[in-house]
Amino acid sequence: MRAQTRQGLRSSTRQQGGRQRRAVSAAAAVAIGVMTLGALAPPAASDSAASAAAAARPDAVQQALNTLVRDDGMPAALASVQDRNGRIRTYTAGVGDLTTGSKVPRDGQVRIGSNTKAFTAVVVLQLVGEGKIGLDATVDTYLPGLVRGKGIDGRRITVRQLLQHTSGLPEYGIHVDDDEIRNRYFEPRELLDIALRYKADAAPGTTWGYSNTNYVLAGLIVQKVTGRPLAEEMDRRIIKRIGLRHTYFPTPGKMTIREPHPQGYHRNPADGPLRNFTEMDPSMGWAAGQLISTNSDLNRFFTALLAGRLLPAAQLAEMRTTVPAGTSGLRYGLGLTSRPLSCGGVYWGHGGDIAGYETRGGVTDDGRAANVAVTNIPTDEAATQHVKDAVDRALCG
Repeated sequence: MRAQTRQGLRSSTRQQGGRQRRAVSAAAAVAIGVMTLGALAPPAASDSAASAAAAARPDAVQQALNTLVRDDGMPAALASVQDRNGRIRTYTAGVGDLTTGSKVPRDGQVRIGSNTKAFTAVVVLQLVGEGKIGLDATVDTYLPGLVRGKGIDGRRITVRQLLQHTSGLPEYGIHVDDDEIRNRYFEPRELLDIALRYKADAAPGTTWGYSNTNYVLAGLIVQKVTGRPLAEEMDRRIIKRIGLRHTYFPTPGKMTIREPHPQGYHRNPADGPLRNFTEMDPSMGWAAGQLISTNSDLNRFFTALLAGRLLPAAQLAEMRTTVPAGTSGLRYGLGLTSRPLSCGGVYWGHGGDIAGYETRGGVTDDGRAANVAVTNIPTDEAATQHVKDAVDRALCG
């Protein structure tokens, strides 16, 4: 999900042909934060002087977060990193509130935007494994007659194409302004209706094109097949199952964040002032971007997913079958992305943006995990790259 400049829900993968974004200056002076650590093994004692010197210097992840605050104007940056041995470090930089100057909560809750899509995809694929949904069945199999428009026909679009963003369906978020995003409650069918006013972006199955509309439809299919709200299915099938204690799907009308959290800020236009966007109605995201979580819970989720704890082997293999998504080496599966690492190999995750927050990260096949959050969506390419660099440093360090 993205939220910026009349593009209320924007791709977590930066759509091809996206608009050029301008550099952002900090709206207020923010202090460089202090790293906080979880349980760690003690440093090797072979050279105590070298160990002391190293301990006095910020490590690569902390330096990356400091850069995001100092150079890119992020009010706050947070990270949680897990190594191959399961040891966890948490980091913060900046301030949690620009008005009060309060500290950034360690592993604080944030709105995770399009990471929600991975949760939605897992529920769909669990239902595929149970024989209740067919990946290559059409949308009309479950929602007959609902999806019709200019060049749009639910009899020609498959469930697989929804999850993979190859349906050609148009985006709804670009047609809703900031005030609506922040204050209005949207029913899922309203989001779909907005999209269906516009012609198809492409014929089904011909090209990859990120659209939140795909996941609204996936969520509606889940509800039709199960007879239960999507939020309840996510909670039962994923959140409670693997013990995500800080992850939840906000109930209708709930504009606040439950647990300690940094304030989220938003610029519109890109060179305008930062506005506090922490409290908002997240229904604009629904199955595409409504969840709230922490970096550590996201690490737990993606680690459990890649370890086969949420899906049968056949459905996990389908999820990991990818198509190219842009020119940066990013590939998109079924609600799951892979991105190359500078140290070799790839990491698996998703990423997400919603007004106020951006989250990036994922896990490697050998058990490393990292997620980074910032409290303002980057509005220039340098800052965007710095968030990716922070994830890369965390996973390659």
